[in-house]
Amino acid sequence: MNPIVECVPNISEGRDRAKIDRVAGEVAKVDGVTLLDVDPNGDYNRCVITFAGNPDACVEAMFRLTAAAVEEIDMTVQKGEHPRMGAVDVAPFVPVRDITMAECAKLAERYGERAGRELGIPVYLYEAAAKTPSRQNLAKVRRGEYEGLEEKLKDPLWAPDFGPAKFVPKFGAVATGARFFLIAYNVNLQTPDADVAQDIALHVRQMGWPMTDAKGELILSAKGKKVHHPGPLLFVKGMGVYLEESDSTQISMNLTNFRITPPHTAYEQVKHEAETRGVKTRGTEAVGLIPIEALLLAAEYYLWRDGGPRPQTEREAVKLAHDKLELSSFNPFVPEKKIIEYAIS
Repeated sequence: MNPIVECVPNISEGRDRAKIDRVAGEVAKVDGVTLLDVDPNGDYNRCVITFAGNPDACVEAMFRLTAAAVEEIDMTVQKGEHPRMGAVDVAPFVPVRDITMAECAKLAERYGERAGRELGIPVYLYEAAAKTPSRQNLAKVRRGEYEGLEEKLKDPLWAPDFGPAKFVPKFGAVATGARFFLIAYNVNLQTPDADVAQDIALHVRQMGWPMTDAKGELILSAKGKKVHHPGPLLFVKGMGVYLEESDSTQISMNLTNFRITPPHTAYEQVKHEAETRGVKTRGTEAVGLIPIEALLLAAEYYLWRDGGPRPQTEREAVKLAHDKLELSSFNPFVPEKKIIEYAIS
């Protein structure tokens, strides 16, 4: 079988559909690549673009998308709820079939070297492509975001892996790497209180929440850093977000290993934390694509918990997971477009 790579670049534009289409449209011009999904979010002012194909074609498509973003997106005027440091914020390569993580890391290097050289932008390698442990975690690479990037680039310890070690105001910087399949998963809340949403997020994510003493003051380590009480969900990053368009909030999560913490586990934990605060959930959404395995795991869980007839087909299992997770409560969940195995078949 031919190798298949998935790419999920996130661009810092979620409101101007014409700009989004021009950037994403560059992907569709590359032979050997299928544009699978374009998922903008106005509150985040961010768009998740998903495409898949053969390795060489994916590198070419990622470069062309970045070149278009250089022209279309101006970070000096960009504002949004989601952390970001560049017009193309992240550009990950994900092994799907017959290709290793190490090989995907090499694809990220090829893309990063070319983008830095031809487009003159700073490029950082993260996760499996990182050259040092300090750059494996995307949150650390992105720390300070776009607003702190100019000063960050003056620090020799944060010289980019490719491209100039100088601030490019219009673009910022991009992080590229190789990683396991990440599920961007949101749980919507029936409250407009952003503080409540953030408190819930802190109490579910792996990093947890800052610890305080009997006086309510933060507990600091010997190095002066906050000490966190670990949260219950491994391989989960999360934050509470206010959605102005609907005057509501959501828990925005990245499930970085869905085999350890699948969507249904994250959903049930968020529901539990919300209920202890007198808040109800109102369904969930998968941003971008999701692997079929994650939904089949959910179907098995809810079959065990709630009983009922066992699904006779894969499609019936998908429907069971869809209904229990309330995946269409925010945006329609169309299996042929949202499940990666169906989308690329």
